[in-house]
Amino acid sequence: MDDRADPMKNGAGSFHKSFIPGMLWLLVAGPACATLQDEIQVYDDSINKPGQWGLELHFNSTPSGVSAQEYPGEIQNVHGYRGTPEISYGLTETLEAGLYLPVVHDAQGTTAFAGPRVRLKWIPQQAPETGGYFYGLNVEVSAVKPQFEQYQNTIELRPILGIRTPDWLFVTNPALDYPLRAGYRQGGPEFSPSFKVSRNVAQGLAAGFEYYADLGSVNNPLPFADQGHTLFLAVDVDRKPWVFNLGIGRGLTPASDRWTIKSIFEVPFD
Repeated sequence: MDDRADPMKNGAGSFHKSFIPGMLWLLVAGPACATLQDEIQVYDDSINKPGQWGLELHFNSTPSGVSAQEYPGEIQNVHGYRGTPEISYGLTETLEAGLYLPVVHDAQGTTAFAGPRVRLKWIPQQAPETGGYFYGLNVEVSAVKPQFEQYQNTIELRPILGIRTPDWLFVTNPALDYPLRAGYRQGGPEFSPSFKVSRNVAQGLAAGFEYYADLGSVNNPLPFADQGHTLFLAVDVDRKPWVFNLGIGRGLTPASDRWTIKSIFEVPFD
């Protein structure tokens, strides 16, 4: 177990003392911003056809990471794992609806349903088969239990911007998360950019890296050491019926979990 103090994505790390009562902690330090790691992915221009159902299974675990709580009652990622079915349905040529149902198994051996997330992905421009740019937007609303995310109710706006060639994929998601609960909005939205670079190395096989950051609120960015920065080495396999993503991530700051393992498996319906 990594017992490093987590400087916290909410800018409150310098105030964290284990003896401070929970309410005083919140008054002194301001709201925390833990994030449930139910899915770890960079969105591209993939979208279901109209009337098409999809199912993906997200699994990730944290063998080594931050153990200090960001707020009283929080369940940290370290020594736990998460499994999340993602159900999707194509509404139109450019719209797809989705539902996440995350289940968390924590370090104490407790398993719990964390709460649902619903999303709507809009991809007005897909990359042509010969290659080109694409763009879109994913909007997600969450209702997560407080032990996993203190905000509980949030809305995420995740722009999707990228270029695809016959050999390469470049894509970024400069996401903004905004709390919907009263009392947590004064800091403005949280900025969590991510990007992916991948190259085809064989038929149906691509390899590259994914980068995920949590920079704090737009109004008050965190010092670098207090930010979350994680770099993943990742492979993508698309050899139907086998379609999956695997990655291993290394945290680059004290506020990041040291090691994270992630996977996404597509369940075929055809």
